[in-house]
Amino acid sequence: MATSIPAPGSRGEHRGLAYWMERTLKELEKVRASPDPDAVHDLRVAIRRCRSVGAVMSEVDPDSSWRTMRKLARKLFRQLGALRDTQVLQEWIEHLSEPHDPVRLSLLDSLKKQEAELREASLALAAKFDEKAWRKLERRLQRRSRTVPPDRLAAECLALERLEAARELHAHALRVDKPEAWHALRIGVKRFRYTVEALLPARYAEWGDDLKHIQDLLGEVHDLDVLSTVVKESPAASTEELRARWAGRVANERQRRIERYLELTSGKGSFWQTWRQALPQGRRLDSAAMARLRVTARALDENPSRTSLISRLSLQLFEGLARVHAAPEFQSRENRKLMRAAARLHGIGSGLDAESPEKAARKFLRELTLPPGWTKEEMELMATVVRYQRGPAPREKHKFFARLPEAGQKTVSALAGIVRLARTLRKCNVDSPIGLRIEQSPDAVTVYVPGLSDSEQVASRLASGKYLLETFLAKPLILRPAPPALRVVELPAPETLPPQSAAASD
Repeated sequence: MATSIPAPGSRGEHRGLAYWMERTLKELEKVRASPDPDAVHDLRVAIRRCRSVGAVMSEVDPDSSWRTMRKLARKLFRQLGALRDTQVLQEWIEHLSEPHDPVRLSLLDSLKKQEAELREASLALAAKFDEKAWRKLERRLQRRSRTVPPDRLAAECLALERLEAARELHAHALRVDKPEAWHALRIGVKRFRYTVEALLPARYAEWGDDLKHIQDLLGEVHDLDVLSTVVKESPAASTEELRARWAGRVANERQRRIERYLELTSGKGSFWQTWRQALPQGRRLDSAAMARLRVTARALDENPSRTSLISRLSLQLFEGLARVHAAPEFQSRENRKLMRAAARLHGIGSGLDAESPEKAARKFLRELTLPPGWTKEEMELMATVVRYQRGPAPREKHKFFARLPEAGQKTVSALAGIVRLARTLRKCNVDSPIGLRIEQSPDAVTVYVPGLSDSEQVASRLASGKYLLETFLAKPLILRPAPPALRVVELPAPETLPPQSAAASD
């Protein structure tokens, strides 16, 4: 059924979370005044938009306010859903039957009674809705939603995740062709649509009408599946002739919509292909996945400037060790990806559990939705690196570390050792990775660090900070202050003298 709320993006405007949370309160007033079908539908649309944004944002930002917002609106949303379902069923029954059909008359009478009861319950919940708490959440969540800038890589990554999930549901629905599978697909498409709407407004301006059309087709398929069940269970459908007549009408309407959906989503040039081709692929996909992880880092990290410095130092150390071929682990492209992510995320633990930040960070990362292009094994390794970037060094007696294959244990020791050393260098007042270089000889690996002071206190800290990496390298790791860079001074060009005659020069 068409919505009376104008389609976002139809004029290129961005309607994000703040818009829909404010819209929810406006539509709430309309429902309180008169819960007619349009008002009920528009309020559900507004609440659903808010809940959808909350669902996608909670995947990258574990702040409890997202769950609180979804919970606050849950009862009203479900009650309005039940009311809206009765209204939609009445519309379908009137559309598919003649005025004096006994099944029609019986079902409409029953549904009208249900509608009256559900309207009363909906009005009671609408009256009790906590607007003050909603506005407070709006202010907080509006700030937190800025961690995912619209139309940027992280937003594209989150939309891609929703798209791939919907495509899997599409394939499943085609295989099994059952009402439950088509309903699940409808939900998947809806989640993708609302994610694009909230996070990719430029894309939504292009795709909005098509997405709405697909969602409407699947929504009508679901309505007809519900109606089919209602008719079968109705005492009024007492004869085989009545049941067959209604079953045929419903099946014909349903099949028309399935066929139209398949026309739009099958073969070359389908909507699925159009949407997928516009979202990140190849190296851009790697960048989008990393941007998604950086959102989580920004959301949880209590000291982002410190983390940024440690991240840059870590990557410079990794690249330096790779250049001198200190170990095979530093030549791996996959390990470089793990290094970038672990260095960026190493500071999230304090925002999760101040008493045991490393363990909390590892647990959180292992439960995080896999970014596109990442495997479960890679996520496990990266989370374990974050676990051991401080605190006790990894040991065979640690069950999570012991379960890793030997290659994985080496990777964890190498990368966690780098982050530990980078954290120590920051504590030693090293404020930039520029100029850091590494040399290797048969007997040792030497790191020349710009700005590193030569004192007993620094030496003591470095001994502790380099231990894990030095153990992994199986040779001494020597840290020295980098010599001052030579400054090249350009002398001004000599003035050009006018040519002189030979006689004058004599």
